[in-house]
Amino acid sequence: MDYFSLCLDGLCLLGLSAVHIAFVSRLTGKKQKIWHFVIYFFLLCTIQWFFTTFDFHDVLPVGSELLLLYSVSRLALQNRRFVSWAAAILAVYISQLSFGIVNSVEAILFSRMVGKKLLYPLLLLATLSVFAVCACCCGAVLKFLSLTEDPQMPYVGLLLFPGLFFFVAELYILQTSYTVLPSYISLGEIGKHSALFVMQILGLAALLCTLYAYRHICHSFQTQAALRSLEQATQAQKNYIAEAQMRYEQTKAFRHDIANHLSVLNGLLNHGELDESKAYLNKLKTVSTSLSFPYQTGNPVVDILLSEKLGLAKEITAEISLLLPRPCGIEDFDLCVIFANALDNAINACRLTEGVKSIRISGERQGDFYMLAFENTCLDEPLPPAGIGLSNIKSVAEKYDGAMLTEKVGQRFFLNVLLNISTGKGTYQRNWE
Repeated sequence: MDYFSLCLDGLCLLGLSAVHIAFVSRLTGKKQKIWHFVIYFFLLCTIQWFFTTFDFHDVLPVGSELLLLYSVSRLALQNRRFVSWAAAILAVYISQLSFGIVNSVEAILFSRMVGKKLLYPLLLLATLSVFAVCACCCGAVLKFLSLTEDPQMPYVGLLLFPGLFFFVAELYILQTSYTVLPSYISLGEIGKHSALFVMQILGLAALLCTLYAYRHICHSFQTQAALRSLEQATQAQKNYIAEAQMRYEQTKAFRHDIANHLSVLNGLLNHGELDESKAYLNKLKTVSTSLSFPYQTGNPVVDILLSEKLGLAKEITAEISLLLPRPCGIEDFDLCVIFANALDNAINACRLTEGVKSIRISGERQGDFYMLAFENTCLDEPLPPAGIGLSNIKSVAEKYDGAMLTEKVGQRFFLNVLLNISTGKGTYQRNWE
């Protein structure tokens, strides 16, 4: 092997290492480090030297390259198994496809340059063109696909079969159609390489179409899941409102009958029936307790939500300092959306932490506005992207000409919801008095 070929191979491996690591890290949303590139480049050079020295079939180096990139993605970048396989297959396929496209052009244009000095700069230009094509293909794939956690990752297994198919097809084309650059190329060979060029362009287009379809499938799954979650939340909120209405009717009936109960109790006392009086009084106390809530906010819907959700979270210390104005101008359903989602998020965050778990809820009127403040313990980690719950809260806040603000300080998460209570947008808020 001459020095030029050695340097050209080294340049190819260097560029290939940079493209592979950059593509996989951007695709999976993991931060690349210089040692990732160094290790991958060193091991890639070792593989290339080993298989070249012992004259193995060309399929084996490519397979080893795929396995190596999977290992780097899995072990160094800490990606999941399916994600690592999908990223590795796509990266190697794109690089092989780029080499194949440029090889077709080389076979057609450079055949008459064999043995001439001009061939060397042309081969260098072709190598640089490979990486330009590879970068463009990677950029196109990244526009259609992202494996940065959550929404698309549960369905990443859908990519493995088509990705592997494209990879094997391209590998077959490269290993059977491209050998040594000929000094002469016939018209038939020109037609063959032209057809291969078109086939590989179509292969790239097929890959992009597959990724486009995959993205839409993921979005469809996410939309269906969000709709199911919304339906469940809506039904739960309707149940809370129905229970609050029932409690209200029971309380109203009890208040209506209180005079009769007091009359009966007075009669028992006048006749000296102390034991019967005590029993009757205890019964009244039991009925009164069943109609009351541990938390009194001025709104039965909110009282039920706080009592039910915090009652199930015995390990969490709750501090409630909240008194909603009457009337507050906010629909019961909207209050239910705010408190249900805020409480669910707060309780889930508390359960992930160790040590003291606490939730604080407060409310304060500020002129025509009412400020709800939620505070809870959480893990000392960066905030994840806003989920459906926070999005629903934000929608309610905007409905009442308000705003939502989230903040994280250490192991405390803060959620503030500002609502305009003078707009009168509530249409079925009841007066519970």
